[in-house]
Amino acid sequence: MKVAVIGANGKIGTHVVEQLQQEQKHDVVAIVRKQEQLDAWQQKDVQARLVDLEDPVGNIAKAMADIDAIIFTAGSGADTGSDKTLLVDLDGAVKAMAAASAAGTQRFVLVSALQAHRRESWNEDLKAYYVAKHFADNELMRSDLDWTIVRPGGLTDESGSNKVQLAKDLSSGTIPRKDVASILVRCLDTPKTIGKHFDALEGNTEVDKAVAEV
Repeated sequence: MKVAVIGANGKIGTHVVEQLQQEQKHDVVAIVRKQEQLDAWQQKDVQARLVDLEDPVGNIAKAMADIDAIIFTAGSGADTGSDKTLLVDLDGAVKAMAAASAAGTQRFVLVSALQAHRRESWNEDLKAYYVAKHFADNELMRSDLDWTIVRPGGLTDESGSNKVQLAKDLSSGTIPRKDVASILVRCLDTPKTIGKHFDALEGNTEVDKAVAEV
């Protein structure tokens, strides 16, 4: 498959691109917003394309014309306001879904947030973020795409143990970004994850086994 990683310059996205490149099972395309980011990936022999999620759906769809699967890891970042959160984490994600449908890209793996499906569990200090994730998830579940939604807990930059716990309802906890990336990559090759959504935390089960048992 040719896999587009939207948000390839982010911390999770970078791990996803690197893992796909190392495994060489799929062709990976890094989707980024800035020319210097594109240049940096190309210097590492990774295909890269410029896409701005605030552009019209048609522009995004053109960049997806030959793509078989999308892993959406983009986010507005902690330093932006609620307006950017809604424009990127919600509207950007929904535009990417519409672009995938228009381009004939069927597989779509989305990064959400722990317990985004349960309003009563939302962190009040991050309410706009959870609103964005909640409704983006719902739009994906209503789509005709072959979707998977991964809801990681608090993200850390630890090296990762490749051991996780995956379930529909998990309490608060953390998970290294590298392990989140491993989950996303494994979902691509695990058809039974299609139509599934689940929380993800660090745990005691190898990623391959945990994803296979979702």
